[in-house]
Amino acid sequence: MEGLVKYERGKGHVELRPMPEPEIRPGHVIIEVAACGICGTDLHILEDEYSSAPPVILGHEFSGVIAQVGANVSQFQVGDRVVSMPFFTLCGKCRHCRTGDFSLCQSRTAAGVSVNGGFARYVLMPESSLFRVPESVDLKAAAMTEPLTCCVRGIIEKTRIHPGDLVLVLGPGPIGLLALQVAKAGGARTVVCGTSQDASRLKLAQALGADEVLNVQEKDPISFLHEQTAGEGADIVLECSGNASAAVMGVQALRRQGQFTQIGLYGKPLQLDLDQLVYKEVQFTGSFSSGWTAWKKSLELIGQNLVKLQPLVSDILPLSRWQEGFKKSQAKEGGKILLTPS
Repeated sequence: MEGLVKYERGKGHVELRPMPEPEIRPGHVIIEVAACGICGTDLHILEDEYSSAPPVILGHEFSGVIAQVGANVSQFQVGDRVVSMPFFTLCGKCRHCRTGDFSLCQSRTAAGVSVNGGFARYVLMPESSLFRVPESVDLKAAAMTEPLTCCVRGIIEKTRIHPGDLVLVLGPGPIGLLALQVAKAGGARTVVCGTSQDASRLKLAQALGADEVLNVQEKDPISFLHEQTAGEGADIVLECSGNASAAVMGVQALRRQGQFTQIGLYGKPLQLDLDQLVYKEVQFTGSFSSGWTAWKKSLELIGQNLVKLQPLVSDILPLSRWQEGFKKSQAKEGGKILLTPS
């Protein structure tokens, strides 16, 4: 089979290569991939801004159908439609494994980073990482479950949203559009910010229920929020863009004793005025990847149609056109771009 491989460390060094099909092992299944989403992490790995273990097939946002089950697999069978947590091995002993915060296990290995991932026809995953896709959900769109779980972890599990809270979402990319829907499901009022480059994404944010969308190059979000809140600012800022200037603006936009949750990745250090966090008594939270509870809640949200995945998919490309897909993702064109093995 062909796989999209990071074949050595350094900037670039990614190409389609013939790769052996995975071999079944006890406690694992082989998934025939329906689709795999291009994630910001994949772009960071391409630029060598995120650690990986070459040679490795990239891709951790995938969905598919079980093609083969190994010995001792009891909860799944051939033909099941599934998505998977990216975690391949865990120590099972550290405090984070014991509390279900698998992303923080220092011994973890993950699909698409340290073991072969979903940018190929088949991927091997442990049964313990699998979840069934609700029948009402399009299987290819279900590849977006993984980024949704990152939002659920950051917003539902790490941030306290109350009905009526004013939530500022920075960045209308796929993560921002998912964050918007999760915040709305929690009863929040939402303001989504982007730039002129994000015009189509801001329009989609509005269609997905954003109470306001702002082009920050045309309207000052700080002034707008002060008008809306009698000078206080946003209750919560969800930084989903991974843009340094957005983070700086987000701290300014937040009310005193507000909550700032960082979901986007920057790939490099940034300058931030930490004194403002002190003066405002800001609760600053980082949220990385997800755990079992976030996956369970995410599938409940999409199963109940409280979060819509399909509208966020702008392109479905064959794996052979991966460079086109990566370039569009880097240029922030469209929404979520999925690659398929056929």
